[in-house]
Amino acid sequence: MASKKTNQSTVPEGERLQKVLAASGLGSRRVIESWIREGRFKINNRPAQLGDRVTEEDTITLDDKPLSNKRLTPVQDRVIMYNKPEGELVTRHDPEGRATVFKRLPKLEKGRWIAVGRLDINSAGLLLFTTNGELANRLMHPSRMIEREYAVRVMGDVTEEMLKALVNGVDLEDGFARFEDIVESGGTGINKWFHVVIMEGRKREVRRLWEAVGLKVNRLKRVRFGEIILDSSIKSGQWRDLSTIEIKALSQMTGLKLTPSQSDKNKKARPQAKGQASNPYRKKYR
Repeated sequence: MASKKTNQSTVPEGERLQKVLAASGLGSRRVIESWIREGRFKINNRPAQLGDRVTEEDTITLDDKPLSNKRLTPVQDRVIMYNKPEGELVTRHDPEGRATVFKRLPKLEKGRWIAVGRLDINSAGLLLFTTNGELANRLMHPSRMIEREYAVRVMGDVTEEMLKALVNGVDLEDGFARFEDIVESGGTGINKWFHVVIMEGRKREVRRLWEAVGLKVNRLKRVRFGEIILDSSIKSGQWRDLSTIEIKALSQMTGLKLTPSQSDKNKKARPQAKGQASNPYRKKYR
């Protein structure tokens, strides 16, 4: 009997701190975990550790400022797509005063927008933003093997050998990398367009892969993230909520149960095919 009581008394109480904070929309789980390591959170005036559990009775502070129970309640799941123009940074604040993507996003009554991955200042196209920190974490995690498709304009003489090398893989400074697919998409002169697919989001990976075979990328636009395709009706610098169909696709990609926000429940996604199957210049290198 005594052993049974001991087992019952050791059942952990509460939820893990990083899960509670991510669900509240404070940030992605990856960001929250980095803040915990940096010592920015305290639980009952004690520095928080990864794996700590919390209940409603605990006092949680961020940078010594208390987070109320209302602030820590889960936010409604919302996901938007944004057509990022070149010249914008994927950051909340820039010390040089340059334009950032967050300045164009809709205001939230609660929570904050969390970017799903990044695009560098010279890249454009599809960015996803969500209020759900766990969703953002799963979409970015390499283990999910989610395809990212880019339209790329390359300057230089592109040979068959180069394309085959890029799908077979090359060594970059941070490890082996490759394109899952390359589709020729037209162009004239020294500038040629390709659609390429990668399965991860390493920094400047698409550009670095082309540079590894001696070519330069002078235009780069993300057009697809998993099953989510950049809506052609969304002009550069504009956004829209994902449709119910698109939210369901994210649920399937991540294994999370997501509830569409009221603003997008009546929207229907346009049927769009993956890749560039209708492109007359299509040619695969696999």
